[in-house]
Amino acid sequence: MASEASIARIAITAGEPAGIGPDIVLAIAAQGLDLPVQLVAIADPELLRARATHLGLNVELEEIDFSQPPIQQRAGLLHVLPVAMAEPSTPGTLNTANAKYVLETLQVAVEGCLHSAGLGSQPAHGSTQPGFDAMVTAPVQKSVINDAGIPFSGHTEFLAEATGTEKVVMMLATRELRVALATTHLPLSEVPAAITGELLEQTLNILHNDLKNKFVLPNPHIAVLGLNPHAGEGGHMGREEIDTIIPTLERLRAKGMNLLGPLPADTAFNPKVLEKVDAVLAMYHDQGLPVLKYSGFGEAINITLGLPIIRTSVDHGTALDLAGTGKANSGSLLRAIEVAVELSEG
Repeated sequence: MASEASIARIAITAGEPAGIGPDIVLAIAAQGLDLPVQLVAIADPELLRARATHLGLNVELEEIDFSQPPIQQRAGLLHVLPVAMAEPSTPGTLNTANAKYVLETLQVAVEGCLHSAGLGSQPAHGSTQPGFDAMVTAPVQKSVINDAGIPFSGHTEFLAEATGTEKVVMMLATRELRVALATTHLPLSEVPAAITGELLEQTLNILHNDLKNKFVLPNPHIAVLGLNPHAGEGGHMGREEIDTIIPTLERLRAKGMNLLGPLPADTAFNPKVLEKVDAVLAMYHDQGLPVLKYSGFGEAINITLGLPIIRTSVDHGTALDLAGTGKANSGSLLRAIEVAVELSEG
């Protein structure tokens, strides 16, 4: 049994109430965890209670008391920091009335993490001494938030704004592969103009520093993909590599960074390349993530780099068709919790 001092208290947001987020959070709570962690679900207790009943899961909900030290997570118990929904939720049926609720759960988690890190002001939510060592997020439905009239492009961008962070990096990871993104949720037509030397330098600095400091890799090696087919083929298939990517990599190598590339994306993901590097930087979302998700779907996770707090997430969406069926796979959420615990220990 871990000592109280070594138990991480981690916020877990249940995400879109009509999706599988509540299902997989409850499934993890029902089975218990052999980890030094106390999970605190930031959600509407009535949502969790109703979904547990619907799924036939025996999970006791207990409101968190921050005046008490964290206790080891045990099967059948889930601590909750209550946030009320606007309206009751039905599995699989989106409701714009609950869009603000989803964002409020994220804000509460951010505030608690900032508080524990000694940053920001005392959160207005919860008990008198809130604080989290990390936050783990279940999936949200971006479309319903936008349909409610709220600009929202994703967790990554929301967390950057909520923490006052100018630049963050989205990285997905399996046990064997890490893929970071230079650009995230951009239409493909906008990607070339977004790939600037400044962007690449910021992104690689964040990736390098977090691999070194959070993942405890003293001398990280990073493979960088080209933007164009065949990494531009000497300028015959695009000049972004010659004009922007190569000069940026040369500047950073001169500062001591270990960078391989730019590599053609169609041949970069092979064992001989991957065994030499700790992470791969892709230029855009669908350049690197299909490979990662194919190789580790269900166990891959999302990690936001560059934040002053620790945030991990599942690698999948809300799966509205599976909500309330008991068929949702909680493997990615479990892995996200494991990595959050590991990073908080570091």
